[in-house]
Amino acid sequence: MAGSLHVELGAGRRGGEEGEALADALVREMREETGVDVAVGRLLYACDHLPEGGVHVLHITFEARRVGGMLGEDVGGADSRQIRGVKFVEVSELVGLGFGELVRAGFPGVGSYMGLKGNIGL
Repeated sequence: MAGSLHVELGAGRRGGEEGEALADALVREMREETGVDVAVGRLLYACDHLPEGGVHVLHITFEARRVGGMLGEDVGGADSRQIRGVKFVEVSELVGLGFGELVRAGFPGVGSYMGLKGNIGL
């Protein structure tokens, strides 16, 4: 939709490469798609999104901390459709971005599979 804000916690569309650990895939995807280098923190949650007639999406969300790189930097061999609007925020700022219930509850079940994303207020 034109003019609407779409907020996503950084993600790759198809997961990692063959034999690649999740944390390594996150670091690579962030570098390729944004030009930013990150250090991966704790697993916050994993949940399913099963839209009617749509593709099954597994959300796997980690904490991440920016450690280098430059937003929009051209990374050789990377995705040609780089994401240019990235903002790193404190966890408390996620409340205003639609993740309020999770943040206020302190990410209950941190590091756990949470079932359907509706179970966690998303």
